[in-house]
Amino acid sequence: MTDWLSPEEWTAVRLSLKVAFVAMTASLVPGIAIAFALERGRFWGRQALDVIVHLPLVLPPVVVGWFLLIGFGRRGPVGSFLAEQFGIVLSFRWTGAALACAIMGFPLLVRAIRLSIASVDRRLEDAAGTLGAHPAWVFAVVTLPLILPGIIAGMVLSFAKAMGEFGATITFVSNIPGETQTIPTAIYAYTQVPGGDGGAMRLTLVSIAISIAALWCSEWLARRVGRQVRAS
Repeated sequence: MTDWLSPEEWTAVRLSLKVAFVAMTASLVPGIAIAFALERGRFWGRQALDVIVHLPLVLPPVVVGWFLLIGFGRRGPVGSFLAEQFGIVLSFRWTGAALACAIMGFPLLVRAIRLSIASVDRRLEDAAGTLGAHPAWVFAVVTLPLILPGIIAGMVLSFAKAMGEFGATITFVSNIPGETQTIPTAIYAYTQVPGGDGGAMRLTLVSIAISIAALWCSEWLARRVGRQVRAS
């Protein structure tokens, strides 16, 4: 692949994989927690939280990127605090691309996990609780294995969304080769120059191959986990 792709294209592929993996991993624990809160929680503001979580699905990605730029840019309230106190700069950096991708993929992650939680037989959890098991132990031993297929599905959806994210990313971190230029932004750059069709096609094929591989791995893992859960 390194011979087929130019060094700049290979850099965009590696950066896309890194950004997507970081976005997916960083979203996992908050995604599980919020999915549980939305599915089983009964608290004031639950509907508002639900709306906020799913808002990136209906907002134009450019709007999400603009809000990130306003809030997490160097002059934004959060961005300036992070830069002054911790030396962390997100705007126009690959870490900012990971943040944008995490936010755009977060609703898909939460929704998949929430649907999996809704399908859990509560009687199994109640039975473990009546035996004196701590709620954390019930979650780790009973609930988590049952919702693991949903978690895997959500992770794949989040990863795939991050791999294809364009609007929020280019608005928040621009399209800087070697720093923030992912596969979608690199394809866009190729379409803006004469003779760029070849590079756009190569990166498109790579993107398709990565997506197919991710879906295949997801299906394989979900079936494997499902068989293990049923066997236990």
